[in-house]
Amino acid sequence: MAGFLPEGSAVMTSFLQQARAGVQGLAPYQPGKPVDELQRELGLARVVKLASNENPLGPSPKALAAMQKALANPLELGRYPDGSGFRLKQAISQRFGCALEAITLGNGSNDLLDIIARVFLGEGDEAIYAQYAFAVYPLSVQAVGATGVCVPALDYGHDLTAMAQAITAKTKVIFLANPNNPTGTWFAEADFHAFMAAVPAHIVVVLDEAYCEFVSDPAALNGLAQLGRYPNLIVTRTLAKAYGLASLRVGYGVASVEISGLLNRVRQPFNVNSLALVAAEAAINDDEFVQKTREIIAAGMAQWQAATKAFNLTSIPSRGNFLCVDMGTEAMPVFQALLREGVIVRPVANYGLPSHLRISIGTEEENNFAINGLSRVLDAQVKA
Repeated sequence: MAGFLPEGSAVMTSFLQQARAGVQGLAPYQPGKPVDELQRELGLARVVKLASNENPLGPSPKALAAMQKALANPLELGRYPDGSGFRLKQAISQRFGCALEAITLGNGSNDLLDIIARVFLGEGDEAIYAQYAFAVYPLSVQAVGATGVCVPALDYGHDLTAMAQAITAKTKVIFLANPNNPTGTWFAEADFHAFMAAVPAHIVVVLDEAYCEFVSDPAALNGLAQLGRYPNLIVTRTLAKAYGLASLRVGYGVASVEISGLLNRVRQPFNVNSLALVAAEAAINDDEFVQKTREIIAAGMAQWQAATKAFNLTSIPSRGNFLCVDMGTEAMPVFQALLREGVIVRPVANYGLPSHLRISIGTEEENNFAINGLSRVLDAQVKA
Protein backbone atom coordinates (compact mmCIF):
# COMPACT_ATOMS: atom_id res chain seq x y z
CA MET A 1 0.00 0.00 0.00
CA ALA A 2 1.35 3.42 -0.94
CA GLY A 3 2.93 5.23 1.94
CA PHE A 4 3.19 2.12 4.14
CA LEU A 5 6.29 2.06 6.28
CA PRO A 6 7.41 -1.25 7.79
CA GLU A 7 7.94 -1.55 11.50
CA GLY A 8 11.44 -0.53 12.50
CA SER A 9 11.75 2.11 9.77
CA ALA A 10 13.70 5.30 10.44
CA VAL A 11 10.51 7.36 10.59
CA MET A 12 8.88 5.10 13.19
CA THR A 13 12.02 5.13 15.27
CA SER A 14 12.07 8.93 15.22
CA PHE A 15 8.48 9.05 16.49
CA LEU A 16 9.44 6.82 19.39
CA GLN A 17 12.27 9.18 20.21
CA GLN A 18 9.89 12.16 20.11
CA ALA A 19 7.55 10.62 22.68
CA ARG A 20 7.95 11.51 26.34
CA ALA A 21 10.59 9.41 28.03
CA GLY A 22 8.00 7.87 30.33
CA VAL A 23 5.79 6.87 27.42
CA GLN A 24 8.71 5.27 25.59
CA GLY A 25 9.10 2.77 28.40
CA LEU A 26 5.41 1.84 28.67
CA ALA A 27 3.93 -1.36 27.31
CA PRO A 28 0.33 -1.34 26.03
CA TYR A 29 -2.24 -2.67 28.48
CA GLN A 30 -3.12 -6.28 27.72
CA PRO A 31 -6.83 -6.89 28.39
CA GLY A 32 -8.16 -10.34 29.19
CA LYS A 33 -9.17 -12.65 26.38
CA PRO A 34 -12.79 -12.05 25.27
CA VAL A 35 -15.26 -14.91 25.54
CA ASP A 36 -16.13 -14.90 21.82
CA GLU A 37 -12.47 -15.01 20.80
CA LEU A 38 -11.73 -17.98 23.05
CA GLN A 39 -14.77 -19.86 21.77
CA ARG A 40 -13.68 -19.33 18.15
CA GLU A 41 -10.06 -20.14 18.88
CA LEU A 42 -10.68 -23.41 20.76
CA GLY A 43 -14.11 -24.39 19.47
CA LEU A 44 -15.65 -24.33 22.92
CA ALA A 45 -19.40 -24.54 23.45
CA ARG A 46 -19.25 -22.90 26.89
CA VAL A 47 -16.91 -20.31 28.34
CA VAL A 48 -17.06 -18.73 31.80
CA LYS A 49 -15.16 -15.48 32.28
CA LEU A 50 -13.97 -14.83 35.82
CA ALA A 51 -11.14 -12.50 34.94
CA SER A 52 -12.19 -8.88 35.23
CA ASN A 53 -13.99 -8.54 38.59
CA GLU A 54 -17.30 -7.84 36.88
CA ASN A 55 -20.64 -8.15 38.64
CA PRO A 56 -22.03 -11.63 37.85
CA LEU A 57 -25.59 -10.27 38.08
CA GLY A 58 -25.04 -7.68 35.36
CA PRO A 59 -26.42 -4.13 35.79
CA SER A 60 -28.83 -2.87 38.39
CA PRO A 61 -32.42 -3.30 37.13
CA LYS A 62 -33.00 0.38 37.85
CA ALA A 63 -30.06 1.22 35.58
CA LEU A 64 -31.50 -0.94 32.80
CA ALA A 65 -34.90 0.73 33.11
CA ALA A 66 -33.29 4.18 32.97
CA MET A 67 -31.37 3.30 29.81
CA GLN A 68 -34.46 1.85 28.13
CA LYS A 69 -36.33 5.05 28.90
CA ALA A 70 -33.49 7.10 27.41
CA LEU A 71 -33.46 4.95 24.27
CA ALA A 72 -37.13 5.73 23.74
CA ASN A 73 -35.94 9.12 22.49
CA PRO A 74 -33.26 8.10 19.95
CA LEU A 75 -32.65 11.68 18.84
CA GLU A 76 -30.92 12.24 22.18
CA LEU A 77 -28.21 9.77 21.15
CA GLY A 78 -27.27 12.14 18.37
CA ARG A 79 -26.57 14.89 20.85
CA TYR A 80 -23.64 15.32 23.19
CA PRO A 81 -24.18 14.30 26.81
CA ASP A 82 -24.45 16.84 29.59
CA GLY A 83 -20.85 17.94 29.88
CA SER A 84 -21.20 18.70 33.56
CA GLY A 85 -23.11 15.51 34.41
CA PHE A 86 -25.37 17.62 36.63
CA ARG A 87 -28.07 15.04 37.37
CA LEU A 88 -25.57 12.31 38.26
CA LYS A 89 -23.55 14.68 40.43
CA GLN A 90 -26.79 15.76 42.10
CA ALA A 91 -27.60 12.11 42.87
CA ILE A 92 -24.11 11.54 44.28
CA SER A 93 -24.34 14.74 46.30
CA GLN A 94 -27.69 13.78 47.81
CA ARG A 95 -26.56 10.22 48.46
CA PHE A 96 -23.31 11.05 50.25
CA GLY A 97 -23.84 14.61 51.48
CA CYS A 98 -21.08 16.26 49.45
CA ALA A 99 -21.20 19.50 47.48
CA LEU A 100 -21.76 19.35 43.72
CA GLU A 101 -18.54 21.32 43.27
CA ALA A 102 -16.62 18.62 45.15
CA ILE A 103 -17.41 15.93 42.55
CA THR A 104 -15.48 15.02 39.40
CA LEU A 105 -16.93 12.47 36.97
CA GLY A 106 -14.74 10.04 35.08
CA ASN A 107 -14.87 7.54 32.26
CA GLY A 108 -14.47 4.92 34.94
CA SER A 109 -12.34 5.61 38.00
CA ASN A 110 -9.26 4.83 35.85
CA ASP A 111 -9.92 8.09 34.05
CA LEU A 112 -9.86 9.96 37.35
CA LEU A 113 -6.56 8.38 38.39
CA ASP A 114 -5.04 9.52 35.12
CA ILE A 115 -6.46 13.04 35.54
CA ILE A 116 -4.99 13.26 39.04
CA ALA A 117 -1.56 12.32 37.72
CA ARG A 118 -1.77 14.94 34.96
CA VAL A 119 -2.87 17.65 37.38
CA PHE A 120 -0.36 17.10 40.18
CA LEU A 121 2.65 15.27 38.71
CA GLY A 122 5.44 16.06 36.27
CA GLU A 123 9.13 15.54 35.74
CA GLY A 124 11.07 15.65 38.99
CA ASP A 125 8.03 14.73 41.09
CA GLU A 126 7.47 11.47 42.94
CA ALA A 127 4.34 9.43 43.60
CA ILE A 128 4.16 6.65 46.18
CA TYR A 129 2.17 3.44 45.84
CA ALA A 130 2.34 -0.05 47.31
CA GLN A 131 3.79 -3.21 45.87
CA TYR A 132 1.00 -5.32 44.31
CA ALA A 133 -1.23 -2.24 44.05
CA PHE A 134 -3.41 -1.43 41.03
CA ALA A 135 -1.36 -1.32 37.81
CA VAL A 136 -2.81 2.02 36.68
CA TYR A 137 -0.89 3.92 39.39
CA PRO A 138 2.61 3.32 37.98
CA LEU A 139 1.34 3.64 34.39
CA SER A 140 -0.21 7.07 34.99
CA VAL A 141 2.80 8.27 36.97
CA GLN A 142 5.31 7.16 34.34
CA ALA A 143 3.28 8.57 31.45
CA VAL A 144 3.53 12.13 32.83
CA GLY A 145 7.27 11.83 33.41
CA ALA A 146 7.14 11.52 37.19
CA THR A 147 8.93 8.90 39.27
CA GLY A 148 7.03 6.09 40.95
CA VAL A 149 8.14 4.94 44.39
CA CYS A 150 6.93 1.40 45.03
CA VAL A 151 6.92 0.50 48.72
CA PRO A 152 7.24 -3.23 49.57
CA ALA A 153 4.00 -4.84 50.70
CA LEU A 154 3.25 -6.19 54.16
CA ASP A 155 1.38 -9.52 53.95
CA TYR A 156 0.46 -8.65 50.35
CA GLY A 157 -1.15 -5.41 51.52
CA HIS A 158 -0.22 -1.77 52.08
CA ASP A 159 2.51 -1.12 54.64
CA LEU A 160 1.23 2.32 55.59
CA THR A 161 4.06 2.97 58.05
CA ALA A 162 6.68 2.29 55.39
CA MET A 163 4.74 4.35 52.85
CA ALA A 164 4.77 7.34 55.20
CA GLN A 165 8.50 6.86 55.73
CA ALA A 166 9.03 6.89 51.93
CA ILE A 167 7.88 10.52 51.65
CA THR A 168 10.53 12.95 50.43
CA ALA A 169 10.63 16.59 49.37
CA LYS A 170 9.73 15.38 45.86
CA THR A 171 6.56 13.51 46.88
CA LYS A 172 3.43 15.06 45.40
CA VAL A 173 0.88 12.21 45.36
CA ILE A 174 0.28 8.99 47.30
CA PHE A 175 -2.03 6.30 45.92
CA LEU A 176 -3.86 3.96 48.31
CA ALA A 177 -6.33 1.21 47.38
CA ASN A 178 -8.79 -0.10 49.95
CA PRO A 179 -9.62 -2.89 49.24
CA ASN A 180 -6.67 -3.43 46.94
CA ASN A 181 -6.74 -4.99 43.48
CA PRO A 182 -5.46 -7.66 42.72
CA THR A 183 -4.79 -8.93 46.24
CA GLY A 184 -8.07 -8.00 47.96
CA THR A 185 -6.21 -6.80 51.06
CA TRP A 186 -7.43 -3.87 53.16
CA PHE A 187 -6.43 -1.60 56.03
CA ALA A 188 -8.41 -0.37 59.02
CA GLU A 189 -9.66 3.14 59.71
CA ALA A 190 -7.31 3.59 62.68
CA ASP A 191 -4.32 2.74 60.49
CA PHE A 192 -5.49 5.23 57.89
CA HIS A 193 -5.73 8.03 60.45
CA ALA A 194 -2.25 7.23 61.77
CA PHE A 195 -0.95 7.35 58.20
CA MET A 196 -2.65 10.67 57.39
CA ALA A 197 -1.20 12.19 60.57
CA ALA A 198 2.26 11.45 59.16
CA VAL A 199 1.56 12.91 55.69
CA PRO A 200 2.36 16.61 55.13
CA ALA A 201 -0.79 18.58 54.31
CA HIS A 202 0.45 19.65 50.86
CA ILE A 203 0.72 16.05 49.55
CA VAL A 204 -2.34 14.72 47.74
CA VAL A 205 -3.55 11.35 49.02
CA VAL A 206 -5.73 9.34 46.63
CA LEU A 207 -7.94 6.73 48.30
CA ASP A 208 -9.14 4.35 45.59
CA GLU A 209 -12.35 2.69 46.82
CA ALA A 210 -13.36 0.84 43.65
CA TYR A 211 -14.35 -2.22 45.69
CA CYS A 212 -15.68 -0.56 48.84
CA GLU A 213 -19.29 -1.64 48.26
CA PHE A 214 -18.30 -5.28 48.77
CA VAL A 215 -17.27 -4.53 52.36
CA SER A 216 -20.27 -5.02 54.64
CA ASP A 217 -18.46 -4.31 57.93
CA PRO A 218 -19.98 -1.06 59.29
CA ALA A 219 -16.71 -0.33 61.11
CA ALA A 220 -14.69 -0.41 57.87
CA LEU A 221 -13.01 2.73 56.58
CA ASN A 222 -15.33 4.97 54.56
CA GLY A 223 -13.25 7.44 52.63
CA LEU A 224 -16.09 9.84 51.89
CA ALA A 225 -16.64 10.30 55.60
CA GLN A 226 -13.03 11.47 55.99
CA LEU A 227 -13.05 14.31 53.46
CA GLY A 228 -13.97 17.01 55.95
CA ARG A 229 -11.04 16.01 58.11
CA TYR A 230 -8.39 15.87 55.37
CA PRO A 231 -8.36 18.68 52.75
CA ASN A 232 -5.60 16.84 50.82
CA LEU A 233 -7.69 13.67 50.31
CA ILE A 234 -9.30 12.53 47.05
CA VAL A 235 -11.66 9.54 47.13
CA THR A 236 -12.31 7.71 43.85
CA ARG A 237 -15.10 5.20 43.27
CA THR A 238 -16.62 3.36 40.33
CA LEU A 239 -19.99 2.01 39.25
CA ALA A 240 -18.31 -0.73 37.22
CA LYS A 241 -18.12 -3.32 40.00
CA ALA A 242 -20.91 -3.52 42.58
CA TYR A 243 -23.37 -1.68 40.32
CA GLY A 244 -22.62 -3.78 37.24
CA LEU A 245 -21.94 -0.92 34.82
CA ALA A 246 -18.46 -1.99 33.66
CA SER A 247 -19.14 -1.59 29.94
CA LEU A 248 -20.52 1.93 30.40
CA ARG A 249 -17.35 3.23 32.09
CA VAL A 250 -18.48 5.65 34.77
CA GLY A 251 -16.78 6.61 38.03
CA TYR A 252 -16.55 9.60 40.32
CA GLY A 253 -14.10 11.34 42.57
CA VAL A 254 -14.88 13.48 45.61
CA ALA A 255 -12.43 15.93 47.17
CA SER A 256 -12.26 19.49 48.45
CA VAL A 257 -13.84 22.06 46.17
CA GLU A 258 -10.37 23.45 45.43
CA ILE A 259 -8.93 20.10 44.35
CA SER A 260 -12.05 19.14 42.39
CA GLY A 261 -11.89 22.47 40.57
CA LEU A 262 -8.38 21.62 39.42
CA LEU A 263 -9.40 18.12 38.28
CA ASN A 264 -12.34 19.52 36.34
CA ARG A 265 -9.99 21.87 34.48
CA VAL A 266 -8.32 18.83 32.95
CA ARG A 267 -11.32 16.50 32.67
CA GLN A 268 -12.63 16.24 29.12
CA PRO A 269 -16.10 17.86 28.90
CA PHE A 270 -17.94 14.80 27.51
CA ASN A 271 -15.96 12.02 29.17
CA VAL A 272 -19.09 10.21 30.42
CA ASN A 273 -21.66 9.25 27.80
CA SER A 274 -25.40 9.85 28.05
CA LEU A 275 -26.45 6.26 28.75
CA ALA A 276 -23.78 5.94 31.43
CA LEU A 277 -25.04 9.12 33.09
CA VAL A 278 -28.66 8.00 33.30
CA ALA A 279 -27.74 4.44 34.30
CA ALA A 280 -25.41 5.62 37.05
CA GLU A 281 -27.96 8.13 38.35
CA ALA A 282 -30.48 5.31 38.76
CA ALA A 283 -28.01 2.71 40.07
CA ILE A 284 -26.40 4.84 42.77
CA ASN A 285 -29.50 4.49 44.97
CA ASP A 286 -30.32 0.85 44.22
CA ASP A 287 -29.45 -0.48 47.67
CA GLU A 288 -31.46 -3.66 47.16
CA PHE A 289 -29.36 -4.61 44.13
CA VAL A 290 -26.07 -3.88 45.91
CA GLN A 291 -27.15 -5.99 48.87
CA LYS A 292 -28.08 -8.86 46.55
CA THR A 293 -24.68 -8.50 44.90
CA ARG A 294 -22.94 -8.68 48.28
CA GLU A 295 -24.83 -11.87 49.11
CA ILE A 296 -23.90 -13.50 45.81
CA ILE A 297 -20.25 -12.54 46.26
CA ALA A 298 -20.15 -13.74 49.89
CA ALA A 299 -21.62 -17.11 48.92
CA GLY A 300 -19.28 -17.40 45.95
CA MET A 301 -16.28 -16.45 48.05
CA ALA A 302 -17.11 -19.25 50.50
CA GLN A 303 -17.51 -21.61 47.53
CA TRP A 304 -14.05 -20.77 46.19
CA GLN A 305 -12.39 -20.83 49.62
CA ALA A 306 -13.74 -24.32 50.22
CA ALA A 307 -12.52 -25.42 46.80
CA THR A 308 -9.02 -24.02 47.21
CA LYS A 309 -8.78 -25.69 50.63
CA ALA A 310 -9.83 -29.01 49.05
CA PHE A 311 -7.17 -28.53 46.38
CA ASN A 312 -4.52 -27.72 49.03
CA LEU A 313 -4.08 -24.25 47.56
CA THR A 314 -3.71 -21.04 49.55
CA SER A 315 -5.31 -17.68 48.79
CA ILE A 316 -4.90 -14.12 50.00
CA PRO A 317 -7.78 -13.02 52.29
CA SER A 318 -9.94 -10.69 50.20
CA ARG A 319 -12.60 -8.05 50.74
CA GLY A 320 -13.12 -7.59 47.01
CA ASN A 321 -15.26 -9.62 44.61
CA PHE A 322 -12.27 -11.76 43.68
CA LEU A 323 -9.74 -14.12 45.19
CA CYS A 324 -6.01 -14.22 44.48
CA VAL A 325 -5.02 -17.91 44.59
CA ASP A 326 -1.48 -19.26 44.86
CA MET A 327 -1.06 -22.23 42.52
CA GLY A 328 2.10 -23.31 44.32
CA THR A 329 4.01 -23.18 41.05
CA GLU A 330 4.21 -20.97 37.98
CA ALA A 331 0.60 -20.03 37.31
CA MET A 332 0.75 -19.43 33.55
CA PRO A 333 0.51 -23.14 32.58
CA VAL A 334 -2.54 -23.44 34.85
CA PHE A 335 -4.04 -20.34 33.23
CA GLN A 336 -3.49 -21.77 29.74
CA ALA A 337 -4.95 -25.14 30.72
CA LEU A 338 -8.01 -23.42 32.21
CA LEU A 339 -8.58 -21.65 28.89
CA ARG A 340 -8.86 -25.06 27.25
CA GLU A 341 -11.46 -25.92 29.88
CA GLY A 342 -13.43 -22.81 28.91
CA VAL A 343 -12.47 -20.85 32.03
CA ILE A 344 -10.94 -17.38 31.80
CA VAL A 345 -9.19 -16.07 34.92
CA ARG A 346 -6.46 -13.47 35.34
CA PRO A 347 -2.73 -14.18 35.63
CA VAL A 348 -1.02 -11.53 37.78
CA ALA A 349 2.66 -12.10 37.05
CA ASN A 350 2.78 -8.48 35.87
CA TYR A 351 2.10 -7.52 39.49
CA GLY A 352 5.04 -9.59 40.71
CA LEU A 353 2.82 -12.55 41.63
CA PRO A 354 3.87 -15.22 39.10
CA SER A 355 2.41 -18.15 41.06
CA HIS A 356 -1.00 -16.53 41.59
CA LEU A 357 -4.20 -16.34 39.57
CA ARG A 358 -6.88 -13.77 40.34
CA ILE A 359 -10.31 -15.35 40.13
CA SER A 360 -13.42 -13.17 40.03
CA ILE A 361 -16.45 -14.45 41.94
CA GLY A 362 -19.29 -15.51 39.66
CA THR A 363 -22.69 -17.02 40.16
CA GLU A 364 -22.92 -20.36 41.94
CA GLU A 365 -23.22 -22.15 38.60
CA GLU A 366 -20.31 -20.25 37.05
CA ASN A 367 -18.16 -20.95 40.07
CA ASN A 368 -18.98 -24.66 39.92
CA PHE A 369 -18.08 -24.78 36.22
CA ALA A 370 -14.73 -23.09 36.90
CA ILE A 371 -13.97 -25.16 40.01
CA ASN A 372 -14.60 -28.37 38.09
CA GLY A 373 -12.33 -27.14 35.33
CA LEU A 374 -9.59 -26.29 37.82
CA SER A 375 -9.97 -29.73 39.40
CA ARG A 376 -9.33 -31.41 36.04
CA VAL A 377 -6.33 -29.17 35.37
CA LEU A 378 -4.76 -29.93 38.75
CA ASP A 379 -5.42 -33.66 38.38
CA ALA A 380 -3.72 -33.62 34.99
CA GLN A 381 -0.70 -31.88 36.53
CA VAL A 382 -0.40 -34.60 39.17
CA LYS A 383 -0.58 -37.33 36.54
CA ALA A 384 1.92 -35.64 34.20
